[in-house]
Amino acid sequence: MSIFVRLLEAIGIASASAPPIASRPAPVGPIMAYNALDLSDPGLLEMMRDGRIGVSGLSVNERQALRNSTFFRAMNLIAGSIGKLPIHLMRRNGKLTEKASEHPLFNVLHRKPNDYQTASRFKSYMQLAALLDGSAYALKIKSRGAVRQLIPLARRSVKPQLSDDFVLTFRYTRPNGTVVTLQADDVFHFSTPLSLDGLNGVSLLDVAADTLGLTIKAQQAAARLLTKGTMARGALQTEATLGEEAIAHLKQSLAEGYAGANAEHDWLILEEGLKANAFGYNAKDSQLIELMKREAEEVSRFTGAPRPLLMFDETSWGSGVRELGLFLVTYCLMDWFVIWEEAIWMWLLTPEEQKTFYAKFNEGALLRGSLKDQADFFKAALGPNGAWLEPNEVRESFDRNPIEGGEGLPRSGTTAAAIAQADKPDDKEGSENGA
Repeated sequence: MSIFVRLLEAIGIASASAPPIASRPAPVGPIMAYNALDLSDPGLLEMMRDGRIGVSGLSVNERQALRNSTFFRAMNLIAGSIGKLPIHLMRRNGKLTEKASEHPLFNVLHRKPNDYQTASRFKSYMQLAALLDGSAYALKIKSRGAVRQLIPLARRSVKPQLSDDFVLTFRYTRPNGTVVTLQADDVFHFSTPLSLDGLNGVSLLDVAADTLGLTIKAQQAAARLLTKGTMARGALQTEATLGEEAIAHLKQSLAEGYAGANAEHDWLILEEGLKANAFGYNAKDSQLIELMKREAEEVSRFTGAPRPLLMFDETSWGSGVRELGLFLVTYCLMDWFVIWEEAIWMWLLTPEEQKTFYAKFNEGALLRGSLKDQADFFKAALGPNGAWLEPNEVRESFDRNPIEGGEGLPRSGTTAAAIAQADKPDDKEGSENGA
């Protein structure tokens, strides 16, 4: 049987029990597999091996990659952070900005993107798809000119295409195998910050395949050492010949008198001219632990997540949780905030709406810090010298109901300003000295 026939059998067009191709009647219509699957297409090799082959010689797919604790923690940290942070559709009203809660897209982004996912599940899935594959795609369901739902499209089922006259379309392969062309206005999509062709983002699995493959190799070596390797600390050697009874007595003596943690510093009392020879090779000498630590650090560099948040216990936590949150937002998540906000503005709003509407992530949940830090911040925000927050805005940050008189910035002489002024130690001491 030729390799071509085997390939047809693998994709369901031919079978071993079917008559030879030459004896079959000619098909009525074209065989779609020839049109949809080009043998020179790099995607064919990707489909057959289902992974990325690195210097280790292993094919690394997403399931193997997510078994790596560092990689899983980084993906969960980034995708989970994007999922839990709310996205608000905002409107510019002159010099003021406000939440556009009456716009249909506001509910799609903030509450219910479709009939089977919550907003956090949708955002986490799209973010993880972008990290693993380089791009994420969702189908737009419209009604009366507005986007009412966003349906995530299966990973690796969409391929962007740019025509000679620079018209963007998307080649989408449905679950049943049929291929359709989607117009740019039908698809919500975004990619990783890096791209080699301006259309497809760089996949994290592609660039980290070498590191992940070596990590898998190190884990396999450690597993072989623990399951099949020699873990004994040494051997007892003698020139005399020991009988079965003597060997059994020696084993029993070692098990009863020198086993367990309490015998860690005991000395063996040897008979029959026995000599103790320690093995020079052990698990520590193999340097597997050092190799696995090094590869874990390499994985953390690819993801950009802060080392303390990846549970590297030998790293410093800095001066507080707030600083870690600031590091995560500034050097890891900020790029994704901009990508999401620009994609929403470009693909989910009409040209007329783009003049006044925009999307905004609320990253404040990651920057709140401790209760003391929050108290100091809001005290300064309500202070008499240049207040920039209203009392009800502060209460809203803690999910508290507004109070009467809580609108407007505090002014000198008001209750809020007086309380903030009285809480300042320097001012209190100055008033007492002046009295």
